[in-house]
Amino acid sequence: MLRIDDLCVSYGGIEAVKGISLKVEEGQIVTLIGANGAGKSTTLRAVSGLVKVKSGRVHFQGEDLTGLPPDQIVSKGLTLVPEGRHVFPDLTVLENLKIGAYLRRDSLESDLAWIYELFPRLKERSWQAAGTLSGGEQQMLAVGRALMARPKLIMMDEPSLGLAPLVVKGIFDIIKEINRKGVTVLLIEQNANMALQIADVGYVMETGRITLTGSGKDLLANEAVRKAYLGSHGK
Repeated sequence: MLRIDDLCVSYGGIEAVKGISLKVEEGQIVTLIGANGAGKSTTLRAVSGLVKVKSGRVHFQGEDLTGLPPDQIVSKGLTLVPEGRHVFPDLTVLENLKIGAYLRRDSLESDLAWIYELFPRLKERSWQAAGTLSGGEQQMLAVGRALMARPKLIMMDEPSLGLAPLVVKGIFDIIKEINRKGVTVLLIEQNANMALQIADVGYVMETGRITLTGSGKDLLANEAVRKAYLGSHGK
């Protein structure tokens, strides 16, 4: 469904992504794990059209998206939940959700109903300013907003960052539920243990390169991965 071939991205002369290749099959949850600065976020931003690709190609459902502007990429069915959530703080929850559907011209009612079913808290707070929500609620809103574009594939950048453990569990349950509803997921996560538990396929990224790939189960059991990324979680 998504294929990245030999992707290179540079920032001010520094090569952040050094010729990586990966693929995401329809219906999968795929996770990209690695330390801060490994190039994970840059990869997603390049796929989304937010940063310029130096070389390599990005294909989605057989179509070359390399170099397209972000709005066109969204219109193809590919959305990004950015790290840090980036909700519009002065707009209401409902207004934030509707912004996610800005490219659509059809009725939003059934999609709003699904978002509120996934996140009852957002329904309760639909007229509240997004800036007054808790971190966990803002993360729910960022995911809901991305889903309002009706993506075929949703990319999530650190959805559990800075959230309490109980809230993190809820976010991962939601990711599984979104996937069950037919949305393919590409996930970047510091919490490698949780990410690999739900992933069909995992990629390990170090200093701009993919160094290891395998099923989520295999990577969870891999001694080097456990030592580097799972710490006490992997015991």
